[in-house]
Amino acid sequence: MAGKKLMSVALCAAMVGTMVGAVTVHAESDYAGLKIEIVSKGFQHQYWQAVLKGAEEKAEELGCSINFVGPNSESDIAEQVQELNSAINQKPDAIGLAALDTSACLDAIGQAQDAGIPIIGFDSGVPDAPEGAVVANASTDNYAAGALAAEKTYEVLKDRIANADGKVRIGVMGQDATSESIVNRGLGFIDKMGELIIADGKTVSLEGNDRYVGDSKVEATDDGDVVIEILVPSQVTSELSAIDCQTLLNKDDTICVYGSNQHSAEAMITGNENLQKLGSGDDQVVGVGFDSGANIKAAVADGTFIGAITQAPVAMGASVVELACKAAKGETVEDVDSGCQWYTAENMNDEEIAQNLYD
Repeated sequence: MAGKKLMSVALCAAMVGTMVGAVTVHAESDYAGLKIEIVSKGFQHQYWQAVLKGAEEKAEELGCSINFVGPNSESDIAEQVQELNSAINQKPDAIGLAALDTSACLDAIGQAQDAGIPIIGFDSGVPDAPEGAVVANASTDNYAAGALAAEKTYEVLKDRIANADGKVRIGVMGQDATSESIVNRGLGFIDKMGELIIADGKTVSLEGNDRYVGDSKVEATDDGDVVIEILVPSQVTSELSAIDCQTLLNKDDTICVYGSNQHSAEAMITGNENLQKLGSGDDQVVGVGFDSGANIKAAVADGTFIGAITQAPVAMGASVVELACKAAKGETVEDVDSGCQWYTAENMNDEEIAQNLYD
């Protein structure tokens, strides 16, 4: 990495519990010698390994020391709370935290506040944390990520929409209508797609889930040239989401289906298994995913999906460390969008993209 001034690098693994490692670097930097504790949601996914990679690289660059931990499972709230308490007991200069359950962390967060230890939220952050406890967040702008998916998808759909003899339908699959990250990924796609379609002289109708339809910014009409239909299962199960996909694929006017997270995108793959309607051919339905994972990467590679959006966990890890160092020094910090990337069969093996693709 350009600009690195380092004398030594030390990696320490598995000190206690599920502690993965610490990076200590001595560098000629304003942040040399700072100690940062980072508490993630877990290590069962390669996603968190990518976050760790970015954190380690930024620690080397800035000359700080990081200790990155996380529970064995993202359902193990008690273990994460224990790790957070241990992190506070180390008296670090700052803490990075991706909370599994903010309410369970409140006592520990209060201790950090009392000790004057700034907290940087990352990934889904620390929603509803006490005022002033979390000084900044490093996370994906989910609305912008959904909009990027729409922009890339519209490049493929533009001519089909312009030349259509009748109405055409674009399906949007949401895992739920309650999670802000999921909803924003859906709304970003819906709003940008509607904007692009209307800018090219067509009209848009919205159908389906009340939350998405009500919160959308699209200037919708009752009888649009393009119908954007949003389906959300009554319960978050793979089976119900796969049925939603089949419902969309079985409509003769459907030209595209977008799955706004790993759950929905994988349900699209399942729903398409017997129908075999997804693909890039003129008579096929364009499939678009979000997130990574072995199944989604395979669907992109074999052309079932034209592409998908991945978050940028490497950049997220780097942002956490940089924000933590600045906060520890009393510098002003702001929320950081750690970004996202559009990957296709053509670019998914490029180094910059591949490091952010996780199983």
